[in-house]
Amino acid sequence: MNIGVSMVLITIGAILAFAVEDSIRGVDVSMVGVILLLVGIGWLILTLVLMGSRRARLGRGNAMVEERRVYDDRPSVYDEPPLP
Repeated sequence: MNIGVSMVLITIGAILAFAVEDSIRGVDVSMVGVILLLVGIGWLILTLVLMGSRRARLGRGNAMVEERRVYDDRPSVYDEPPLP
């Protein structure tokens, strides 16, 4: 989810910085776009670093899970005995 949020910030920032030519009274829309773009890039880098450190703590992603299934074919104790 964090990667998605950073991509949204990068996208909105790039649109505001490079595609929008208007300015609101007292606000430079291009500068807001550049700020959002930089925040999105920073967030993406931070997310990737934290994901890497989390994987390192978990055994570098080499953790294996083994699943064993045991089937019991013995007759149940509730089965009726065969008729003579």
